[in-house]
Amino acid sequence: MAAMDVMEKPGVPELLSAVHRLTAQRAGEPVCGTRGHSPGHTCLVPPAGVGLPDLQEAVGSRFGEPRGLVAGGSVDPAASARSGLPLLTPFGGRVVEMRAWAYGDRWIGCGTARAADGDVRPVVLVAAREDPAAGMPEPASWVERIVAVTGWDTPRVRTVDWAAVEARLGTALPGDYKRLVEIFGGEGAFDGFLRLQVPDAPSAGSDIVRHTEWLGEWARTRGGGLWEPYPVYPAPGGVLQWAGTEQADQVYWLTDGPDPDRWPVLAQEDVPDSWRRFDGSTGEFVHRLLTDPGHPFSTARHFDVHWYQSYGTPS
Repeated sequence: MAAMDVMEKPGVPELLSAVHRLTAQRAGEPVCGTRGHSPGHTCLVPPAGVGLPDLQEAVGSRFGEPRGLVAGGSVDPAASARSGLPLLTPFGGRVVEMRAWAYGDRWIGCGTARAADGDVRPVVLVAAREDPAAGMPEPASWVERIVAVTGWDTPRVRTVDWAAVEARLGTALPGDYKRLVEIFGGEGAFDGFLRLQVPDAPSAGSDIVRHTEWLGEWARTRGGGLWEPYPVYPAPGGVLQWAGTEQADQVYWLTDGPDPDRWPVLAQEDVPDSWRRFDGSTGEFVHRLLTDPGHPFSTARHFDVHWYQSYGTPS
């Protein structure tokens, strides 16, 4: 008999629904009903008979890859308020395992803690998350500003053979884009909304090389009417897609000129003749999307605190 999918196990959908309610924007300070626990978080009751791996898989299916906070009772020495430390506060030194997910102005935690009777039990909680950029001096570069505003863990740096990537594409790429890929890693989305296309992604639609080749072939064999009045790369001065949104908008560079750092950004909604041009760098486009309510694709109209949701590293 096939193993039961974790989402089909009794109590799991209800648990995730409770997590979603607690992560709603501007929901107010979370309060815990557990005796002796201070405000600032809410503990949830894990479903009976559902183990920690299944709980973490269920939360991860909705909120992406977690950050490790505690393993085998040892707290990550780099743990801080920016990386999920508020999830440990309710349990003192009794946490055995804990993984953290950022979502807007909330932390989501799933792990185990030692109870007063000595038993190690699963715990799931949602805690307040401070704005990681609050009180910080403004960084110099646009990429550094994106790291600051999302509270991303910068030691996770990915090595990319850019010479090979650019040789296959037939063009150099903007430096801001390459740095974003190196810092934020594989597939993922800013505010769960703007998704970068990256080299060596598991899916062809998220892989900047394979997707560029596919778009170019489509335009060559079926015509480029969907992108008018612009040609499609590798046509000279064509549009080259580097990101998309959860609402099926597409974000391109207009490869006009020899210096990719000076390429403008073109974004197209999922309707014909909806191009919007942005005369700034890739990093500036992303930062303003996160922080400027006037940006045409802004997430700042919906979220006060921002994050990057990782979908895992490329295979």
